[in-house]
Amino acid sequence: MGGAPSTPRNTGTDDVSVAEYLIATFVGEKSFPLASDFWNKLLELPLSSRWPSDRVHQACELFAQSNGYTRHLAKLLIHLSWCLQELLEASDAQASIYKKAVNATYISSVFLKHLIENGKSDSLEELHLSLDESEPVPHGFVMDQDIQNFVMHSVLSFIGSTEVSPNSYVLHQELLNFMLVTMSTQLLSGPSPGPGDSNPFIDAAMAQEKSIVCLAVRRLLLNYISRHRTPANAKSYMYSDGDSPGILERVGSAAATFVLLPLNYLVNNSGDGSKNPLAERSLHVLLILTNYHKSIMSDESMTDKSDDSATSESVSKVHVFSAGNTFSKALANARDVEFDRSDVEGNAHPGPHVRIPFASLFDTLGMCLADEGAVLLLYSLLQGNSDFKEYVLVRTDMDTMLMPILETLYNASMRTSSNQIYMMLIVLLILSQDSSFNSSIHKMILPSVPWYKEHLLHQTSLGSLMVIILIRTVQHNLSKLRDVYLQTTCLATLANMAPHAHHLSAYASQRLVSLFYMLSRKYNKLSELTGDKLQSIKISMSGEDDCVSEDLAAELQIFTDFLRLVLDILNAILTYALPRNPEVVYAIMHRQEVFQPFKNHPRFHELVENIYTVLDFFNSRMDSQRTDREWSVQKVLQFIINNCRSWRGEGMKMFTQLHFSYEQETHPEEFFIPYVWQLAFSRCGFSFNPDAINLFLVPHQVEIGDGRGEEEVEGNEKVQEQRIVFDP
Repeated sequence: MGGAPSTPRNTGTDDVSVAEYLIATFVGEKSFPLASDFWNKLLELPLSSRWPSDRVHQACELFAQSNGYTRHLAKLLIHLSWCLQELLEASDAQASIYKKAVNATYISSVFLKHLIENGKSDSLEELHLSLDESEPVPHGFVMDQDIQNFVMHSVLSFIGSTEVSPNSYVLHQELLNFMLVTMSTQLLSGPSPGPGDSNPFIDAAMAQEKSIVCLAVRRLLLNYISRHRTPANAKSYMYSDGDSPGILERVGSAAATFVLLPLNYLVNNSGDGSKNPLAERSLHVLLILTNYHKSIMSDESMTDKSDDSATSESVSKVHVFSAGNTFSKALANARDVEFDRSDVEGNAHPGPHVRIPFASLFDTLGMCLADEGAVLLLYSLLQGNSDFKEYVLVRTDMDTMLMPILETLYNASMRTSSNQIYMMLIVLLILSQDSSFNSSIHKMILPSVPWYKEHLLHQTSLGSLMVIILIRTVQHNLSKLRDVYLQTTCLATLANMAPHAHHLSAYASQRLVSLFYMLSRKYNKLSELTGDKLQSIKISMSGEDDCVSEDLAAELQIFTDFLRLVLDILNAILTYALPRNPEVVYAIMHRQEVFQPFKNHPRFHELVENIYTVLDFFNSRMDSQRTDREWSVQKVLQFIINNCRSWRGEGMKMFTQLHFSYEQETHPEEFFIPYVWQLAFSRCGFSFNPDAINLFLVPHQVEIGDGRGEEEVEGNEKVQEQRIVFDP
C-alpha cells in the first residue's frame, strides 16, 4: 500500500510522458498514503514540461471526482508543508528541495483553484481538507490537526523567515500565488461578509502566532520596497520559449513552462507584464490580508419572565461581531527600523512587531503612486499607523509623495478609475488635518510643473499647486461626474488648508474666485428652476411634479452647502491669513461683482459681509489715491501689498474655524474587500471563473484578469460613497 506506481523508463527525451503518467495517477482513483514514494516522484518532475490547457481542465475534472476518496489535495498540502519546514531547518538547502517545494506549491495551486471556483457547497466541502481515519501516517504527524492551519503556518513562516535570493525567488513568488489562490474563497461570498462565509485558509492565516504574522508582513513590505527583478537563473522558468521569446509574460502562477500545466491555466496573459512581479504580488497579498474581515455570530440565551406568569421562557439573542485582524494590527503597529518613538518615550510595546525602513517605504510609495495598489497601501498606513503618518508629516520633501498624486488627479479623465481618485483625495484630506502640513507645503517652491498644460506654472508653491488641482477636480466633477462625495472631499481639504495659506499664487487665487462664480451660477439656475416648479405645482397639483420638485430642492440644498463652504474658505483666508495673501485680495477685488448678488441674500449675507469689509478697506484707500494715470496690474498688486501692512481686521466677524476630518465607516470592508480583489485581477493577472464571483459585479463583456471595465468601476463606486463620513 505504501508503494509507488511504476513509471515509464526515462530515456532523456521522455520527460513529458513521465510527467503525464504521474499527474494522471495523482488525479486517478487510487489513493496513495502520505509515506508513499509516489509523492517524491511527483514533486521531482522537471520544471520545463508543458501540457495543453484542455488536458489540464480534464485532469482537474477527474481530480474533483476522486479527491473525496483519495484526499490527495490534503496530502499534497502536507508534503508542501514538509518541504518548507525542511528548507527552514536546513542550513544549506539543496536545489532539489527547492524544486520539490516549487512543484508542490504550483500543483496545489492549480487543483485547489479549480475546486474553489467550481465548488457547489457553501462550506467548500469539496476541498476535503482532512485525512481519512484509516490513513496510515508517519511517526510524529498529528492526525487531527487542521491541514489548512498546518500549511498556512509553514507558508507564512517560510515567507517571513527566508530572504529573497536568486535561489529562493521562484519559490517566494509561487507561494504568493498560492496565497492568492487560497484566499480566493472570498470571491464566492457577497460584498458584506457574514458569519456563514467559508474562508478556511485565510482564517487559518489570521490564527497564526503574532511573531509569524509580523515576520510575514515585514517580508511582504520589504519585497515591495526592494522590487526584486527576476534573477537570470529563473528566466527559463519565468519566460516562454514560444512565439514571443524574450518577452516576460504576465504570470499569476509565475510559471510559463511548468509541470505539464500551461501558463494561461492560472493566469490571463493578455496584458502588459509587470517589471516587478514579486513586488506586485507581495503588495496585493498584503492588501487582501490586512483588509480581511470575519463576522462571528454569538448566541446569548436570556430568560424572559412576565409578571402574570410563573413560567419563564428562554429567548435567544443573536449578536454578530467582528473578529480581529492580526495582519491589519501588525501593519498598524509597524515601526521605523531607524527610529522608534516608543523607544525614546520609554513606553515600548511588549512582544514582536514589524520594523521596516520608513524612508525606503516613503520613497517607494512616491515612485509608485500612479498605481492604485500603492495608493491603497499609503491610505492604510496614514489611516492606521500613527508612527508612519507622523514620519510623513515631518518629511521636508513632501513633493515626493504629493506630486504623483496631483499629476494623477490632473489626468483623472484619462482612464483613471474613480476609486483611485477617491482614495487619493482621502489621502490629501487626511494630510490636511495637520496644521504643520498645511503650512509646510506653501514653503516648498516648484521651479516648474511641466505636466500642467492650461497655464504656465513657474516658481509656484506646492500648496498653490494643490489648491489649483483640487479646484480643477471640483470643476471637472461639476461638468462631468456630478459626484457629491467627491465635491465634499475636495472642498473639505481646501477648508482645512485655508487658514494656513501663505503667498497663494495669482493663478490659484483666480481659480478660487472663479470656483465661487461657477457654483453661484449653478445655484442661481437651480433657484430659478425650483421657483418655477413650485409655481407649476400650485397650478397642476401633480404627484409627479412633487417628486421633481423634491429632487430640485435637494440639489439646491447641496449647492447651497457648496457655496457656503467656498465662502467659508475665502473667509478663513481673509480672517487668518490676509497679510500673507495679497493675490487673493487682488482676485476678489478684480471680480468683486460676482459677490454682489449675495450681499443681501438671507443664506449668505453674513459670510459675504466679511468679503465686503475687505473690499471697502482696500477700495476706499485706492479711491483716495486715484490720479489721472491708469493703474496697472503690478501697481494695484503693490498697492495691496503696501496696505496689507496696515490691515488690522477691524469690522471682521469671527466665525468658527472649520476643520474637517476623515473617519472610516463602521463596515469599511464592504468597499475595500471587493476593491482589493479587483486590483489583484488587474495587476497580478490572476484569473477566476466569472460565473462563480459574488463579491462584486462582473460585466459580461469584461474578462476577469484582463484589465478593468467602466461598468466594473462604477459598480464599486456606489459602495465607496457610503464608507466615508466627515466631522466638521
